Amino acid sequence: MEKINVGLIGFGTVGVGVAKALLQKSAQIERQVGARVVLKVICDNDLRRKRNIKVNRKLMTSDVNKVLGNPNIDIVVELVGGIHPAKEFVLKAIKSGQHVVTANKALITEHGEELFDAAKKAGVDIFYEASVGGGIPIIKSLREGLVANEIDTILGIVNGTSNYILSAMAEEELSFSDALEQAKKKGYAERNPALDIGGYDSAHKLAILTLLGFGKAVKLKDIYVEGILDISQNDIRYADEFGYAIKLLAIAKRCDNEIEVRVHPTLLSKEHLLANVNGVYNAIYVHGDMVGGTLFYGRGAGQNPAASSVVGDIIDLARNLRFNSVGRVPIYMKNESIKKIRKIDDIEASYYIRISCIDKPGVLAKVAGILGRHKISIASVGQKERRAARIVPVVMMTHEAKEKNMRQALEEIDRMAAIRRKTVAIRVER
Repeated sequence: MEKINVGLIGFGTVGVGVAKALLQKSAQIERQVGARVVLKVICDNDLRRKRNIKVNRKLMTSDVNKVLGNPNIDIVVELVGGIHPAKEFVLKAIKSGQHVVTANKALITEHGEELFDAAKKAGVDIFYEASVGGGIPIIKSLREGLVANEIDTILGIVNGTSNYILSAMAEEELSFSDALEQAKKKGYAERNPALDIGGYDSAHKLAILTLLGFGKAVKLKDIYVEGILDISQNDIRYADEFGYAIKLLAIAKRCDNEIEVRVHPTLLSKEHLLANVNGVYNAIYVHGDMVGGTLFYGRGAGQNPAASSVVGDIIDLARNLRFNSVGRVPIYMKNESIKKIRKIDDIEASYYIRISCIDKPGVLAKVAGILGRHKISIASVGQKERRAARIVPVVMMTHEAKEKNMRQALEEIDRMAAIRRKTVAIRVER
């Protein structure tokens, strides 16, 4: 095979980056593959929009059927985003015998198994490196580089917007709202950043990492999700005094025949590899039984990092086509030994607790009594500076406790007359 043709659907930010790479790096890509990789068709529903790239107008079309099912297109690149019509595009490509590259995390999370089964049946490959971590090659590493390992833990900072906000709060002592506004001005946050700061973008990516690392398919509804909206400048400062940084973590852990999958703000020791990942950078920590702890770090978003992963997938697929080795690496391997997803109530963790209470004798003793009745022991405690209206923050670190017990204890604490604001509790990751 001397020439491999690519059809691109979606000519937005990442699509432009992919087109630039295919057109400007054609000689380098040919050396890598041993055959020419040609951008044959670019499809988008808005052909008039100005883009910072010059392409031959003959390549452009608004008719998706000039890509899908076209016998002259070997690889279809889906960069439309969302579920529909992206799902229909990918399925049609697969059924037409075309190989697929996508960056669509929502599509892979919600319909990955269906798409993967269809690809296997049709004898084609579907690659999706850019769906997690932008330019970080985490999916290839889990599918190939780490397959000799039994993975027991995956921890990920996989949302640049949230990480930027928490970093700005820590480094510049900004409030949450000021840090969010700064992120918007710099283009790091969408006008409506709800999916990012609410944790759901991270949850989509965690589902993909869990599928590859543990062989267990999980849906968004299976993942406990908690965003960073309730994190205050006080929490950042108090955590720092205890020797911790606060990060929004995507967490997957295997515990015998169960798996934990959760996204929430987390206290990390400053000595942890992830604690010093700041700004818009992403990082994924993977622990395997043979390799131990590994860290994958880099830019998690943006035109060039995402395009790097998409073009890397195109090159991999082109090599497979040239050497007739389609399906050489399984899309994922099911692990039947994992029987269930552990409920959030059943996990165990240490906790940081911040209580806002009236400054009067006996309050701390009552709080300690409630925690004790719920089998929660205190590791350290500090009453911070006095505040207006005699309301003071009391900050505690607990030993490991069951989530269900902690929730019940907090509900009881918040019913106390001396408590003036909802108590904040943040889990600690060692």
